Amino acid sequence: FDRQVVVSLPDIIGREKILRVHAKKISMAPDVNLRTIARGTPGFSGADLANLVNEAALLAARNNKSSVGMDEFNEGVERVTAGLEKKKRVIHEDEKKRVAYHEAAHALVAFSLPNTDPVHKISIIPRGLAALGYTMQRAEDDRYLHTQSELESRIQVLLAGTIAEEMIYDDVSTGAQNDLERVSEIARSMVMGYGMSPL
Repeated sequence: FDRQVVVSLPDIIGREKILRVHAKKISMAPDVNLRTIARGTPGFSGADLANLVNEAALLAARNNKSSVGMDEFNEGVERVTAGLEKKKRVIHEDEKKRVAYHEAAHALVAFSLPNTDPVHKISIIPRGLAALGYTMQRAEDDRYLHTQSELESRIQVLLAGTIAEEMIYDDVSTGAQNDLERVSEIARSMVMGYGMSPL
């Protein structure tokens, strides 16, 4: 019979060790702190971390740098999580403004609520296949349990963009599709998996 081997995602110590293995292939600037990078990449698999190092090295090479610095690693994290920037994508000014309101609302609510990860960056430069903007929150440490209040705060942050559009424009756009999918997934898990509802 087949036996399955389940390998869990690495913790901060594991991520740092994996980064060290892949970083041996590249020349790193003195400002690079692999522990800091490991801390900012919870949920990354070994393959994600290898991809991160490769992306950072490619960025340094494209900019004719002799070594890879923290700027390249930070951009590499964004490329792995959100995709490549699409700076040449033509976006109407009205849409840019709507995306700016949407993303600013995510950030303001995340900053205002307890139990949320710190906001690391807000962008209205499109990335990947569909994202016209994004608000990046980074956990400060590895977490294995989440409380009901943390999950409720996460839902509120995700819904903030749509609420801002309703307030400013009296109308919502399709830009909240991913937010609504993630909210539905969290809410469904709270009810059906975690027993956090009398339903």
